Amino acid sequence: MSYTNLLLATENGTTTITINRPKKLNALNKETIQELHEAFKNADKDPNTKVIIVTGSGEKAFVAGADISEFASFSVENGGKLAAEGQALLFDFVAHLSTPVIAAINGFALGGGLELAMACHFRMASTNAKMGLPEVSLGVIPGYGGTQRLPQLVGKGRAMEMIMTAGMIDANQALDYGLVNHVVALEELLPLCQKIASKIQRNSSVAISKAIKAINANYKEGVNGFETEIKQFGDCFGTNDFKEGTTAFLEKRKANFPGS
Repeated sequence: MSYTNLLLATENGTTTITINRPKKLNALNKETIQELHEAFKNADKDPNTKVIIVTGSGEKAFVAGADISEFASFSVENGGKLAAEGQALLFDFVAHLSTPVIAAINGFALGGGLELAMACHFRMASTNAKMGLPEVSLGVIPGYGGTQRLPQLVGKGRAMEMIMTAGMIDANQALDYGLVNHVVALEELLPLCQKIASKIQRNSSVAISKAIKAINANYKEGVNGFETEIKQFGDCFGTNDFKEGTTAFLEKRKANFPGS
C-alpha cells in the first residue's frame, strides 16, 4: 500500500513508520491519521513484523501537533466527533495493538504528537526533543487521550501543571518524569530503538501480546487488571510458544518461538 504522508520500512522483524510531512513539522491532519491507522493495522497483521517503531521525518519534529486549520471552525458537535473518531481510529487503536510499538521522539512532540507518543507502549527521545500539551493556549483541551495518559505516566500533579501552563519540557525532564525511557543523541535514537526491538523479538510474541492486554487492563475503569492477568496467564499454557519456551529452558537451549 502506498501512502502520501508516511514512509514505511521493514527490516529484521521491525517495521519503522515515519510520518513524512516535514514542511508541516509532521502535524497530524485527517489524512495522516487515517494513513497511520492503516499502516499500524497492516504492520500488526504482518507475520514478519514483531515490533513497530514510529518516528517523524527530519531532525526537528516527531509530530508538532494537530493540523489546527482543519478544525478551527468546528462546532461543539463536530469537536466531540473529531475526538471520538480520532481516539478510536488511531490513539486507542495503537495503545491496544498486539504488536509492541515504540515511539522514537526525534524533536517536537506537542499536542496530538505527544498524545500519539503516549499511546505507544513506551517512548525513547533524542536530546533535542521537546514535549508538551499546549491545547489550553488555543482555548481547547487535549482530545486524543492526553488528559488521561499523561497523568498515568507522570502523575496527576505534573500532568496538571503541564496541561495548565501549556508549557514544554525537554528530554531530560521527560526522562526524570518517567515520560520517556531513554534519552540519547539524535543519531543514536533509531539504532537504540532497533536494539531494544531486537531484544523484544527474542521473546514470545504471543506472550508479549497477552502482557500488553494485562497491563492495559489496569487502566480501564471497571476492569480488574488482576483478573485479566490471571486469564492471560492461563491462556499462555495452551500456546505452542509456551511449550517451546519451557522445553528449551529444560533442555538448556535457546528458544525458537513459533509465534502461536
